[in-house]
Amino acid sequence: MENSENDDYHELPIDGVLDLHFFKPSDVKDLVPEYIRECKLNGIFQLRIIHGKGTGQLRKLVHSILEKHPDVKAFYPGTGTGNWGATSVDLYQE
Repeated sequence: MENSENDDYHELPIDGVLDLHFFKPSDVKDLVPEYIRECKLNGIFQLRIIHGKGTGQLRKLVHSILEKHPDVKAFYPGTGTGNWGATSVDLYQE
């Protein structure tokens, strides 16, 4: 996956945790669905998307993407430390 901040390609680990701090907000619309696809291909059905607390705009954007995504079964505030700055996601297992 690409980190457009540097216009370099960086290998993003597909481990179920997506930290959006390293990406521009404009990249999120494409990045989140692509990450969901890659997780499903790798048998990962529970994700954590870290969007930070901030003004809440990035969280709202992430939630709007998740609401429309056909592979998303449910999403909710992240569990554990920093739960306001992250969203947990359950994907359908097909």
